[in-house]
Amino acid sequence: MPAQAEHQARRREAIAAIIASQAVTRQAELVALLQAAGIEATQSSVSRDLRDMGVIKQKTGYALPQASAAAEADFDSVAGFVRALRPAGPNLTIVITAVGAAQRVALSLDRSGWPEIAGTLSGDDTIFVATADRARQKLLLARLNAVFGIRPSP
Repeated sequence: MPAQAEHQARRREAIAAIIASQAVTRQAELVALLQAAGIEATQSSVSRDLRDMGVIKQKTGYALPQASAAAEADFDSVAGFVRALRPAGPNLTIVITAVGAAQRVALSLDRSGWPEIAGTLSGDDTIFVATADRARQKLLLARLNAVFGIRPSP
């Protein structure tokens, strides 16, 4: 097991270095770059690494998470991606984003530290934000409206 953990750590360090130094848009491309550097990798191991490392996919390629939690919660960088908000039941809010931006917006929400957010689940252009109850959902919708300037639709 220790050898596997060392290999994983080495692979993740290499992934971070590659992403920091060049644009990578596909997992297959990242696997090939790792293999060219002499690091054994499969698409499934790279996929798991990217998820565990908090790497996000942007239009220009993969990006490492920002260094500080305060910077990651900075909504200015994602404000232009949010298109609509709407409640869906007493504890679920739907956030519609530009295509491909949901993960990036969800990461900002996750890292915001807002106590009303129980968790998020993102797809390509849709985020489900869970709250504990309707009261917390109302707080969340008010906060989202203040941050993104979008009123919830019914």
